[in-house]
Amino acid sequence: MINIRPISDLRNKYPEIEQLVLGGEEVYLTKNGYGSMVVMSIEQYSKLKDALEIKLDEADARAESTDERWTHEAVFSKLRGRIDE
Repeated sequence: MINIRPISDLRNKYPEIEQLVLGGEEVYLTKNGYGSMVVMSIEQYSKLKDALEIKLDEADARAESTDERWTHEAVFSKLRGRIDE
């Protein structure tokens, strides 16, 4: 379940938010009804960042091994197709 909280909860209910975050959940914070930030544990952030770095390294290696290039329209079209599946 997505945890959406007002940003004031970060100050007023820090222990509760900390417990959620340390339990592996992200907490989405809003300000004036709009998304402001996401809070996650350092471990979770590190895993996310590491996974992204691996994918970027794979993309760099593929780009060096081929002349195939995609336009941003083609990339986003393919992504939308996968989301719609």
